[in-house]
Amino acid sequence: MNTTIGKFLGFLLFSWLVAAPVFTGAGKAHANWEAEWKKTVEAAKEEGQVRIYLSSNQNTLLIKSGAFQKKFPEIKVILALGSPLQRIMTERRVEKYVADIAFTGPGSLWQLYLAKVLDPVRDTIILPEVADESKWFNGKHYYVDKERKYIIAGVGNVDLGAIFYNTKLINPKDFKSFWDLFRPELKGKIISRDVRSQGPGSVTMRMFYHNPKLGTKFIHRLFSEMDITLFRNQRQGIDWLATGKYPICLFCSNSRIHFAKRQGLPVDSFGLMKEGAGLIVSGGSISVVKGAPHPNAAKVFINWYLSREGQIALQLGGGGTANSRRIDIPKDMVQPNRRPQKGVTYIDTETWDRISMEPVLKVLKAALAEADKRKKK
Repeated sequence: MNTTIGKFLGFLLFSWLVAAPVFTGAGKAHANWEAEWKKTVEAAKEEGQVRIYLSSNQNTLLIKSGAFQKKFPEIKVILALGSPLQRIMTERRVEKYVADIAFTGPGSLWQLYLAKVLDPVRDTIILPEVADESKWFNGKHYYVDKERKYIIAGVGNVDLGAIFYNTKLINPKDFKSFWDLFRPELKGKIISRDVRSQGPGSVTMRMFYHNPKLGTKFIHRLFSEMDITLFRNQRQGIDWLATGKYPICLFCSNSRIHFAKRQGLPVDSFGLMKEGAGLIVSGGSISVVKGAPHPNAAKVFINWYLSREGQIALQLGGGGTANSRRIDIPKDMVQPNRRPQKGVTYIDTETWDRISMEPVLKVLKAALAEADKRKKK
């Protein structure tokens, strides 16, 4: 018995000796982040300001809510509204270093990334609750760039496909799948915004293209077989739909549709289709500009923005239009149609390998060329 107890005690001692360095190491790591954070905040206070270039309304509302300023009153937030891409590139041409943070849509940040004027935003993350990727949708941070270090996004809004209908002419119960758009009676009855020009529909087209249940076959057939009428003037598209000239509109402006609906016009969205939906970043991606004059203040802001507190403030400030990718915060303030649901396939459309419209437009142009040949026969 004594031998058995001795062996057991020896095993416990051995286990403790092996584990002790691990716990000690964890304790040091904990102390290190706290010390680094305190040092960063103090340095940020000395810098006294952070200059943020942004163009998204939801980001403007977040800053103007005063949530960050209340937390860090010594760090003044200076906003530069407008296109961060144009402003920063113009400044770089004359070797001016003014911006600390670019806070906008992923498309603009992608161009800044390609121009090599961004520093790794991943290196600014200090707070453990931000670094812990289990707190985020799909168990990971969402980076636009392949290296997963330059462009991080806090927002993941659902894009249902931007397919709208005239409520007097179409029964939405007959449309559960995107493939239902191929009903024979709809041939020549569908309009679509021309996505060859910038605007609504590009995200949905990328979702179609990268969705294995749809893909190039769906896009090619839709635009080559269904005699779709293209438009570029959004007002015209809404007018055609609301008056019943055409019963279905692809890629009409979502905001204009909602406005028309509030005015009592017979228009609505089909909502979620069985093939799933896209996830979009909107203006919720953020990067550090290379050569930032207030690097510590930039770190403090980014850590705050990605924290629970910052992401809750984003959702509140956005009036329900912004859904945080953090899954450890309440979502009751987010519009239901913008929140991901369990069991639904979501296609992230703004990663480095999906953000380009070039392969999508190649398929579209071929389909439109085939449609023109059919009309001439």
